Amino acid sequence: MPEIPDTVLLEERAELAMNAVAGLPDQDMDGIPYFSADLLARPAALRHGDWDYGSSHGRLLDACVLARHMTGKDTWREVEEGFRRRLIGFFGDDGLSYRLARPEVGWPPNANLIDQRAVLLSLTTWYVSDGDPEARRLADRHVAALKRIAIKERDVWFYPASEYTPDGWPSPNAVALHLAPDPASFSGRLIMPLLRYHQATGNEDALELCGWFARLIVHKSGVFGDDGSFNPARAYRSAHFHTRLGTLEGLARYARLVGDHGLTAYVRRAYDWALGQATAFGWTPGDLADQRYEHESCSLVDLIGTGTTLAGSGHTAYWGVVERFLRNHLVESQLLDLSWVESAPDASGDEPGWVTHVRVGERVRGAFAGYGAPNDFVCDVELGRGHTADVQACCVGSGLRGLFWGWNSIVTADPRAVRVNLLLTRATRQVTVLSHLPHEGRVDLDVHEDLPELRMRVPDWAGYAKVRVARESGGFDGTQAGAWAPDGYLSIPAPRRGERVTVTFPVPETATTEVAAGREYRVRWRGDDVIGISPEGSARPMYSGRKVHPTAPRRDYPLARPAKEWAW
Repeated sequence: MPEIPDTVLLEERAELAMNAVAGLPDQDMDGIPYFSADLLARPAALRHGDWDYGSSHGRLLDACVLARHMTGKDTWREVEEGFRRRLIGFFGDDGLSYRLARPEVGWPPNANLIDQRAVLLSLTTWYVSDGDPEARRLADRHVAALKRIAIKERDVWFYPASEYTPDGWPSPNAVALHLAPDPASFSGRLIMPLLRYHQATGNEDALELCGWFARLIVHKSGVFGDDGSFNPARAYRSAHFHTRLGTLEGLARYARLVGDHGLTAYVRRAYDWALGQATAFGWTPGDLADQRYEHESCSLVDLIGTGTTLAGSGHTAYWGVVERFLRNHLVESQLLDLSWVESAPDASGDEPGWVTHVRVGERVRGAFAGYGAPNDFVCDVELGRGHTADVQACCVGSGLRGLFWGWNSIVTADPRAVRVNLLLTRATRQVTVLSHLPHEGRVDLDVHEDLPELRMRVPDWAGYAKVRVARESGGFDGTQAGAWAPDGYLSIPAPRRGERVTVTFPVPETATTEVAAGREYRVRWRGDDVIGISPEGSARPMYSGRKVHPTAPRRDYPLARPAKEWAW
């Protein structure tokens, strides 16, 4: 088994997250997953919710497929098939995904527009990964239904409400209002999976919907201000960050596909504004009202997805943003320590079909924070809504997608060059990246094919004067002419198969003051890694256990190298 530096490994984190994905289904409900967990309760509790259906199944099926690709393991195939089977069962004759009725709490069957995004996301990932004609059949019907139910006016298409019913839209008055209460939630977030499905299959209805929804968001809705700010009106979910940022991710992809540089500039204004509300390590407010004290992992994943899209479109400075978020709040928001969680020894206190207290901690190990504080897995402040959900199924699925977006972006290639964008460990067909950060400023690049050029992004904080490159054909340093490519990357010309290239550079330690929801936090950094936050959290503190060694520890780990690469 090969020995590698013992540093952050995104594919390993995906494997850990699959424990939570597999732990959420409730076998008393034919595998319908629990939605949320209260880990401060004594004993801890897993609860069902009205998001159990298309939303949870779509996100969790998506996670299963992504984890299978990242790890090269088929361990969770039975779990994946369960989510797939139940998801298919939610489709109505009209092609939309419906929530099941729960009359005991007044939940009628309806096709929630927020659910449809997760459903199409999973169908698209399923098709891109496996080429299954059943996934395409379902997705084609789904896209056709999304087009059919849209209200179509001369200059805009929109959905007038959050729920579509078997009898149509719930109120003629909703149609008469002309614009949906929250176009980002119902339409904007659909752009990303619609566009990827079009790219995978050529489905023209999907592309047409993207164009109309982009027009709705940019020219008609008022979701974003001229300065990129999020509209805080209550009708816009008080500027709910997950839906705003998910909309930006789709718009960034659409702009790149159609070559709309003005739309890219629009996305960048809003993205940069959002970064100003977040911390440098990735904590985001839930919205601009009562949820502003709560970080939702889904929002961080949207920031990562939008950042990778913008960086891949040529705005390479965003790679540094993405790397900070991956190294810090995404992996730190993953639940690995269960010492503070108390589970019940038996099911005597359960409410079958609604709540369980059995093995809660063990079942959600590997989950990402549902609502967290900047320095704590739990958000339990007196302000805002107080303590709510510590784990949410949506964040479990999204967290794994965030890992995938990062993992998939570590190395990219075109006919002219292979680029190492993120300094994280990963194996690909052309090159294996072995990162020693944050312990050492060292990255080893093991070359598996003769390449015309290999480029590596060097962080801004490393400078260039002390960058050193060691290779078999002779080394060079960052002060030499020709060491840098026009895109700002370090250039390694014509590496040969079997060659190891080692890049070294200094790693400074710094401190910043970060403001989150009106509170100040003193943050200590080593390069892009947070090595401590003051004050510390109380329930499950974040960042307090991070250690830095003079040289990176080593361990045995077989890196996955997919036979077939595919991107999102």
